[in-house]
Amino acid sequence: MQTPNNNGKMLIFSAPSGAGKTTILRHLLQHFLQLEFSVSACSRQPREGEVDGRDYHFLSADEFRARIERNEFVEWEEVYPSHFYGTLWSELHRIWNNGNIVAFDVDVKGGINLRSKFDNALSVFIMPPSIEVLRQRLLNRGTETLEKVEMRVQRAQEEMSYAQQFDKILLNDNLSEAQAQALQMVKSWLNS
Repeated sequence: MQTPNNNGKMLIFSAPSGAGKTTILRHLLQHFLQLEFSVSACSRQPREGEVDGRDYHFLSADEFRARIERNEFVEWEEVYPSHFYGTLWSELHRIWNNGNIVAFDVDVKGGINLRSKFDNALSVFIMPPSIEVLRQRLLNRGTETLEKVEMRVQRAQEEMSYAQQFDKILLNDNLSEAQAQALQMVKSWLNS
């Protein structure tokens, strides 16, 4: 295990797609100025409104593979065929050089991988209230085809089986309640 050369704390938020991890993490980033978002890399095309370097580092599948070969990733996964997601070492160094705590918004396997590599981390699994609610949230986004939504739902069912491997499980049934619980959870962790 490795500990970074600053305060050593890392916050890892993971969940199935549509469970609300990004919304909850953005809420935390507004309240804790010492947290800094780690921008993940991915090989998918940007969605409407997404900005390279802010939402993701958008790479082609070939460029992603080349960076894997050069060991530029802390962790990575091929989530779907030729759809890669991962965390670049350069992101961690950027945040540590700013003297901040790395805040991750990563898929479930990425969260487990990160938690296994670093000593001083809090890993949180955002649990949707049910698969049906999750499906409806994904449909309400309107960003993907029905086929892709069903792929995500199928994957979510598997991912939910990994929840116990995280330090904390946060049920997101009511967003404002989940945000309040997340604030308290992170405040306690930061003060420990």
